[in-house]
Amino acid sequence: MASHIVGYPRMGPKRELKFALESFWDKKTSAEDLQKVAADLRSSIWKQMSDAGIKYIPSNTFSYYDQVLDATSMLGAVPPRYGWNGGEIGFDTYFSMARGNASVPAMEMTKWFDTNYHFIVPELGPDVNFSYASHKAVDEYKEAKALGVNTVPVLIGPVSYLLLSKPAKGVEKTFSLLSLLPKILPIYKEVISELKAAGASWIQFDEPTLVLDLDSHKLQAFTAAYDDLESTLSGLNVLIETYFADLTAEAYKTLIGLKGVTAYGLDLVRGAQTLDLVKSNFPKGKYLFAGVVDGRNIWANDLAASFSTLKELEAVVGKENLVVSTSCSLLHTAVDLVNETKLDDEIKSWLAFAAQKVVEVNALAKALAGQKDEAFFSANAAAQASRKSSPRVTNEAVQKAAAALKGSDHRRATNVSARLDAQQKKLNLPILPTTTIGSFPQTLELRRVRREFKANKISEDDYIKAIKEEIKKVVDLQEELDIDVLVHGEPERNDMVEYFGEQLSGFAFTVNGWVQSYGSRCVKPPIIYGDVSRPKPMTVFWSSTAQSMTARPMKGMLTGPVTILNWSFVRNDQPRFETCYQIALAIKDEVEDLEKAGINVIQIDEAALREGLPLRKSEHAFYLKWAVHSFRITNCGVQDTTQIHTHMCYSNFNDIIHSIIDMDADVITIENSRSDEKLLSVFREGVKYGAGIGPGVYDIHSPRIPSTEEIADRINKMLAVLETNILWVNPDCGLKTRKYAEVKPALNNMVAAAKLLRTQLASAK
Repeated sequence: MASHIVGYPRMGPKRELKFALESFWDKKTSAEDLQKVAADLRSSIWKQMSDAGIKYIPSNTFSYYDQVLDATSMLGAVPPRYGWNGGEIGFDTYFSMARGNASVPAMEMTKWFDTNYHFIVPELGPDVNFSYASHKAVDEYKEAKALGVNTVPVLIGPVSYLLLSKPAKGVEKTFSLLSLLPKILPIYKEVISELKAAGASWIQFDEPTLVLDLDSHKLQAFTAAYDDLESTLSGLNVLIETYFADLTAEAYKTLIGLKGVTAYGLDLVRGAQTLDLVKSNFPKGKYLFAGVVDGRNIWANDLAASFSTLKELEAVVGKENLVVSTSCSLLHTAVDLVNETKLDDEIKSWLAFAAQKVVEVNALAKALAGQKDEAFFSANAAAQASRKSSPRVTNEAVQKAAAALKGSDHRRATNVSARLDAQQKKLNLPILPTTTIGSFPQTLELRRVRREFKANKISEDDYIKAIKEEIKKVVDLQEELDIDVLVHGEPERNDMVEYFGEQLSGFAFTVNGWVQSYGSRCVKPPIIYGDVSRPKPMTVFWSSTAQSMTARPMKGMLTGPVTILNWSFVRNDQPRFETCYQIALAIKDEVEDLEKAGINVIQIDEAALREGLPLRKSEHAFYLKWAVHSFRITNCGVQDTTQIHTHMCYSNFNDIIHSIIDMDADVITIENSRSDEKLLSVFREGVKYGAGIGPGVYDIHSPRIPSTEEIADRINKMLAVLETNILWVNPDCGLKTRKYAEVKPALNNMVAAAKLLRTQLASAK
């Protein structure tokens, strides 16, 4: 019985690639040094899977930024502004597309389906001249082969690539991206031919858009594409991989009807209903790559349950045609549990990171082949039983409080217009008030202080003194820049979700459980293993300290319940909404304590609310109902004069704008700059928004510093569709990942732009 891994984490067990990338970007190391780190990581990944007994090992899932940008490079689809003149795409062009450079902005970045991973969105139009411009897929296949590992090269499928793209600037929004299919298929044919010539016997096309709600026209594009590729694919075994959700009956029918395809990879964790489609109709002689090991969470697989599912499938597809697989790439989970030397032993026994999931996949495959490791299965069963019965998982008081929430929708008593009037009388802000999103740069010195405090190398008094000094620097800088509503810069937080999780019950934490978010950016998601509550105030001391340093309004900074949920590894033994309600009650306690401490502006970030939207449209309403309700729970009890802000990150918000309005926040700040003001189109189309809104005026994910004139131009575009009295001026997101050398001039230009517009508006009256 064979085994397969859809994809594997890239950063390395200790984030080796992250540090190599950042060193290269800072011009401290060479391209050769970066390539050496990458080659060493790839070699260790292939060896690990080979040693574990995995038969179908992927290649070309490694990336210096993201796999969609790799496909853009392969197709030579470089926007003209980057000045690429053909030939093999090098690091300069590649990273300029991802991060921008001194003269041009980066391409848009958005979430990869409903995950916290991001990708760079291709910009396409009728005039793009596609060419085979990156041989990465072939080179990595050859690299693995030279090491004695015959891999399955992985490509983003041609239809999914186009469906994940957007019309380039200046191209009509109605332009059919699928009309470009005949232009990109010749490039795919070149790649396929080179892989065949190099000795590849299998090839994997990731076509995850098949799990979306696609109309017949889009489904027909898959049929047309693989019809066209059929002759080129002859002689290869072809796997089409889908993940993250169920397939509709129509999409499943399309998938199993594709010509030249040998095997189908299906997510049977998040796509449990797909199992019924397989049982009712699976093509004879084809392979099923059964994704029964969860690639998106860190809980140990229930081997007995998975084995039972696989035995059912074996009866349908045949013993020789069943391959045990992960549900999706392991990119979305942490690398190796072995590195967790400080994690509680009981909780550790419940977990499996990427390296352990590779072992689980192979153990299931061997069991199906009649070589069941009884000791391994027995230990797994004991761990499953331990988790179900552990008293640390359940808190009856928390469950009772969460259950009681269902009788009310928890709305503030006064409408937002009246609240804004009351808040303005108290805060006395100018028109186009300026603020930032929360965090300021995390300096090496600041990281050292936090690290030494955690290691008990400095006292709590010394730590508090150092953090207070950092807050004072940030407050003084904002006053010097003349920002209207200040933040304390979050110097006490390495990661916002981790910070709150550390102070809530029901959470566990890793030392090296890093997961890639985008580029070199890694996060360390907390693990929600039990019922959640707030034992004591979490931020009141630091917010009060910061407010005492200034007469200007100081925002209290919190992370909202939906974002804590979506940016954590969440328990899978109860519905997600129940866990979210528990977190909401904990944040509600914190909001009310901040208000009592004299904090008049409180930001409750819901950066990930859109991210958690299910991929099936039929499931949207239920998710949005409990997600929005959870946010309202957090602040329903505050006074009218307390201004509630929220913030949302990279996503397409247009389709959920009415739910955003239903959140009933006083002010929302939102990503806007990388997406060509896409957000503003919803207001052009007639949606009325009466609360405060701050569409980001510049991109903080790029080192590029925008000019005053550029920011003023963005604000003017906003003023064309938004009322002057509700518009705020702010960056896209927090400033943690930037350097002060970039932050100071960018914020200075932002404030200057706001003042320029205020003067112009005043003179126009």
